[in-house]
Amino acid sequence: MTAPQHYPDAVEELVGAFRQLPGIGRRGAERLVLAMLNWEPENLRLLGKLIAGLPESVGRCPECGMLANAGELCFICRQPARDATTVCVVENASQVIAIESSGNFRGRYHVLGGRLSPLDAENGSGLNLPALIDLANSGRVKEIILALSPDVEGRATAIYLAELLKDAPVKVTQPALGLPAGANLSFADGATITAALNGRTVLGGGRHGE
Repeated sequence: MTAPQHYPDAVEELVGAFRQLPGIGRRGAERLVLAMLNWEPENLRLLGKLIAGLPESVGRCPECGMLANAGELCFICRQPARDATTVCVVENASQVIAIESSGNFRGRYHVLGGRLSPLDAENGSGLNLPALIDLANSGRVKEIILALSPDVEGRATAIYLAELLKDAPVKVTQPALGLPAGANLSFADGATITAALNGRTVLGGGRHGE
């Protein structure tokens, strides 16, 4: 049975659009839309313009896959002082920001753009893997840190990547201490991430740069 519609069509449509965002339910979406109805028309038009322009103005860094201005390097890859021999592999852009907030890591990143889902039998076809494999075999990298969330999907992805990189001439490690099982790396605090990175351990049995 279809729920009754209490608001005008345009409001209901926008509520439905906001509900597609993570963490936004029906009531939260309603509050957002009703609050926006009190905005000045020019502010609403500006918001619409910013949203509509996202596909053209935001892209992926050609070096690491991090979010960046379209056609440009991200804020990390623009820093020549970063240690290019150490690469931290993460699932998404928010995890880059979380690790950067710790102030402890001075290497570079590789953003996968997702992770494996064992229940869906994914094989990594949608992830940014070819560039990672090329990087691992380039001879320019000494260590690859698989800094993935310690939940089921994150662990499955780490195991998959360790196997994929086992013959590459790099050391493959993962964060050890500080990250509780089932946690999402995006929401870990700086001190926790620092402890995890400092306590990283070798993962897998590849050549590890020898």
